[in-house]
Amino acid sequence: MLQIGPYSFTSRLLLGTGKFPDFATQRQAVEVSETEILTFAVRRMNIYDPAQPNFLEQLDLSRFKLLPNTAGASTAEEAVRIARLSKASGLCDMIKVEVIADSKTLLPDPIETLKATEQLVQEGFIVLPYTNDDPVLARKLQEAGAHAVMPGASPIGSGQGILNPLNISIIIEEARVPIIVDAGIGTPSDVAIAMELGADGVLLNTAVSGASDPIKMAEAMGLAVKAGRLGFEAGRIPKKRYAQASSPVEGMVQS
Repeated sequence: MLQIGPYSFTSRLLLGTGKFPDFATQRQAVEVSETEILTFAVRRMNIYDPAQPNFLEQLDLSRFKLLPNTAGASTAEEAVRIARLSKASGLCDMIKVEVIADSKTLLPDPIETLKATEQLVQEGFIVLPYTNDDPVLARKLQEAGAHAVMPGASPIGSGQGILNPLNISIIIEEARVPIIVDAGIGTPSDVAIAMELGADGVLLNTAVSGASDPIKMAEAMGLAVKAGRLGFEAGRIPKKRYAQASSPVEGMVQS
């Protein structure tokens, strides 16, 4: 069970809703992924024009928890303003804080992310900051009251998978709140690795929406989350330098 603030979820997969080829594909991908949390950029919503197409209308929202994000913000002030707009629209009291440092790398700005997290926690939001894979910053975000921390596996949309498993594992080891690996996921095996490291969940978007068959990839990602989590809970065998026979060597028939 994934617990974020007051909310509990059976699925540990968080799915983004951007860049799908059409609403029908998006809806089917969401269905087969078995996700319960959908994230989207508030700036992408047509909040002020109900006549415009809205992907939320395609879904039975009673089955999902919405996780608006502050994509497009480059300062803490902008992120807080977007979060307030989201809350005023009645979308949800959860917010993914996303403050991007520059348009080339799309890496998060650590200082502005921390500032926005502190402010939004004080205002009563359920805050999930997207950050880089820095264990010190992850600890400071927890101390600021973040309800979950979301370290990136690699740059957004790059599909490079987890570049620094050591740092991700340290963040998980020191965590007092859920750790959700976010961004850079490319394949189901990337998801499984994140979960085997002990992550509480994985958030992804492009790996599904950009796949040749988004629906099939969404199902694969959902299965990878389950497999990785089961592997983590089961506990892997220790790695050894040399071979070890899998069958007993005592009492063997001698020639």
